[in-house]
Amino acid sequence: MQREEWHEIPYTSFVLFSSSPPPLSYKYQRPLLATSPQPKASYLPLTITMAKHLALAFSLCLLVLFHGCLASRQQSQSSQQNECQLNQIQAREPDNRIETEAGRIESWDYNQDDLQCAGVAVQRITIERNGLHLPSYTNTPRLVYVVQGRGHLGMVFPGCPETFEESEQSDEEQQGQQQQGQGQQRERQQQGRRQGQFGQQGQQEQQDFEQLDRHQRVRRVKEGDVIAIPAGVTTWSHNDGDRSLVFVTLLDISNNHNQLDQNPRRFYLAGNPQDEFNQQGQSQRRRQGQQGQSQQGQQGQQGRSRQQQQGNNNNNIFAGFETQLLADALNIDQQTAQQLQGQNDNRPQIVRVQGRLDFVEPPRSQREERQLQGQQGQQGQNGLEELFCHMKIKQNIGKPSMADVFSPQAGRISTLNSFSMPILRHLRLSAERGFLYNNAIHSPHWNLNAHEIVYVIRGSARVQVVNDNGETILDDQVRQGQLFVVPQNHAVLQKAMSNGYEYIAFKTDDNAMINTMAGRTSVLRALPDVVLANAYQMDREQARNVKYNRQETVALSSSRSSQS
Repeated sequence: MQREEWHEIPYTSFVLFSSSPPPLSYKYQRPLLATSPQPKASYLPLTITMAKHLALAFSLCLLVLFHGCLASRQQSQSSQQNECQLNQIQAREPDNRIETEAGRIESWDYNQDDLQCAGVAVQRITIERNGLHLPSYTNTPRLVYVVQGRGHLGMVFPGCPETFEESEQSDEEQQGQQQQGQGQQRERQQQGRRQGQFGQQGQQEQQDFEQLDRHQRVRRVKEGDVIAIPAGVTTWSHNDGDRSLVFVTLLDISNNHNQLDQNPRRFYLAGNPQDEFNQQGQSQRRRQGQQGQSQQGQQGQQGRSRQQQQGNNNNNIFAGFETQLLADALNIDQQTAQQLQGQNDNRPQIVRVQGRLDFVEPPRSQREERQLQGQQGQQGQNGLEELFCHMKIKQNIGKPSMADVFSPQAGRISTLNSFSMPILRHLRLSAERGFLYNNAIHSPHWNLNAHEIVYVIRGSARVQVVNDNGETILDDQVRQGQLFVVPQNHAVLQKAMSNGYEYIAFKTDDNAMINTMAGRTSVLRALPDVVLANAYQMDREQARNVKYNRQETVALSSSRSSQS
């Protein structure tokens, strides 16, 4: 029986992609088997035909896959572009409100067209005195501004060491305990002997219980602070001040670090929290339900059943695990595991602390630090200088000394971007804090590369936003507690009212830039006066008045025309 000999055949297939199916002539194969036979070779016609068919099928699959991806991308871009075809923008109060025993959580409907265009969600969190906002994380990066009050913010970076740890008791504390009597000491010794009877396991449990506490860094926050929080990083906050602690939080849903969907989600590690965006979900179902009445009924029924499940079950993330498995994973008893799951805990997101929340924190002043060093002596460095674990995540832009733009007649404006806080480059977010005096004007401008989400901290202002057709899509007087959106490249003008105007603006780029339309750095100032004269049908003297009548940059004082 003659053995078949196989030889390697070089093969090349070129596929040209176009909007129409390619003709067969687009496929070129090398070499041509009919004109280049190999000696002593036995080519099976069936094998060659199958190879051709397989190559053709593979090319067609690539073509279909390419067109499918292209169509999906075009559909996604078209959908996103349509979301920014805004005919009207409103300044709104929060749409959803959750009351807790020690505060409240309010949120704006992220399904509104303007927030959908910006791809963000916004919350306002109020923590009353001695309130604790339970540990949680979100599926999106967050940028937080402290509107009012002071307190603590804990942030857990995965894999970073617990650099805050308790120290041994001082000499004064030890002397105070010795004065309590030898009877208490004998009682502790007897208790230690009784525990020793349980063997080595009991001794180990006692050592674990008596181990000094250590945890990751806890930061003090106060009014004017901006905090950057990456997606999936756990945070908790506590109000130890004498008035309410208020945060305004931007959740960047469209950020590429969110790999879930275009819905904000907060995952709690404790308590029995309510759905913070429940009303927004209902709004989304209403919008989707407009496509058909039957579809609306099915989605509404699914939404009600999901809400009933959330209302009946403890819904922190530990609650989803089987109790025994959770106990085994943490090496704890089932009762403790049930407490982690919140089976008998009906408290929502913000709880009231019983007594004082005592944890390790550095001294607040240099005097306290010197006293602490005198008691404990010199301690060695831990040598932990990881860039990720010690990155700067907080900066105050509310202080007058932090102003980037200042006018004695108009006010001040402070900006925070990735140059001043590098973590923002990772989050692709930035912020601007404005403080305008009575009747002052924020120079009309547009954002070159970002959407702008503005929250009014105090006062009020007249705001107008203009789209690409020259249409006014927002013309309103905004006031404290309201929020409005300025889409990218849309022109906006803000004038403070008689009670002044303070705001915080979140921007969806880590180095957001503006182009002003009035003032010393405006686009009009950069144009030749002859160009302005011909563009606006005015003489050159008028053109020069347009260019040079404003000597400020961004914060503009009240003009003579408004005073007359």
